[in-house]
Amino acid sequence: MKIRLAAPITKDSIVDGPGIRAVIWTQGCPHRCKGCHNPQTHSFDAGIEADVNDIIAQISRLKLHKGITFSGGEPLEQAAACSEIAKRVKEMGMNTWLYTGYIFEDILSECQATRPEWGELIKYIDVMVDGPFIEQMKNLLLKFRGSENQRVIDVQKSLIEGKIILIEDK
Repeated sequence: MKIRLAAPITKDSIVDGPGIRAVIWTQGCPHRCKGCHNPQTHSFDAGIEADVNDIIAQISRLKLHKGITFSGGEPLEQAAACSEIAKRVKEMGMNTWLYTGYIFEDILSECQATRPEWGELIKYIDVMVDGPFIEQMKNLLLKFRGSENQRVIDVQKSLIEGKIILIEDK
């Protein structure tokens, strides 16, 4: 299986979730948020194609990492490939974060209606930062998000409880 990346994996991030993380930068984003800090990831035709198994192998060699983060671009637009990576990463004992411009409630609705691959992916996601970046709501003091509308969601607890469970900034 292939995935289109905006760049090679960032192996030592400390800003895309807690601890030392690897970041998978997906290529292609339909949201095109004004003020996006990754506008080079918007085109679905740009970037580099990579093999999912090669990415999994790279991640398996990381020894000090707490988890991985899917960012982009829009990871949900490549949900099948991201799901395979997330599943294998969870088997390695790492946690998974996902940044998306979609809203969590809409994701749940779409995965039941027309996008079952989204549902498969979120089964393996621990934390999701949802919502588009809104330039007028930009706040540099927020932890792990760029604008005040975005939420840091405990995905698995939210799925179990049937309501959104936010992770509060510490």
